[in-house]
Amino acid sequence: MMNKLFGTSSASQESGEHWLTVSDLMAGLMMVFLFIAIVFMMNTQKENEKIKDVAVAYQQNQVAIYEALQTEFKNDLQKWGATIDKETLAFNFQSPDVLFANNATTLSDAYKEILKDFFPRYIEVLRPYRDSLDEIRIEGHTSSAGPRGSTESQAYFHNMNLSQGRTRAVLEYAYALMPLEVNWIKANIAAVGFSSSRLVFKDSAEDAAQSRRVSFRAITNADIQIKRILESQ
Repeated sequence: MMNKLFGTSSASQESGEHWLTVSDLMAGLMMVFLFIAIVFMMNTQKENEKIKDVAVAYQQNQVAIYEALQTEFKNDLQKWGATIDKETLAFNFQSPDVLFANNATTLSDAYKEILKDFFPRYIEVLRPYRDSLDEIRIEGHTSSAGPRGSTESQAYFHNMNLSQGRTRAVLEYAYALMPLEVNWIKANIAAVGFSSSRLVFKDSAEDAAQSRRVSFRAITNADIQIKRILESQ
């Protein structure tokens, strides 16, 4: 009688069927989300493995280039006043008085002779690694000192012009040394002046002599490869 009056039995059955359907739907959605999460994790793992492979190859390539440069130029470094930085692959000429006259951008005769010997050999050493290079950058660096009476800003921009002029002079001279490579040189070698933005310090004090330098730096394209991996996902 009570069931007939209030319809309890019918409502209970409908409510039970309704909640059973919702629970099944939620379980199904959870399975879908779980599947998506697994696929995402697998793709992320593959992406990370690709990036790790590039990083390992980058390190191996860095070491190979450094060792090739050391082997080729080990007998010349001291007489040229040069060093090779293992971390940045910068070939640093650190005898500024030999390279240029004070506050001048014209190559000295002594530096021209060094470049005649150095540059063709340098290009040949890097030839097997061209596919892994982004660019070769000729970098000009100065100390923080400027003309007498100049402010810090005036000294910085004076040295910017000086460092840019010197690297341009180096590139122009090197360009003329290898006429058969001019197209590759134009596409892959840049001249950049950094002024006093990358000083060398010794015992927390600026080392003015070491800060004044010209560097040939081989820059690999590992970061470009990693960017392509990320963009392809």
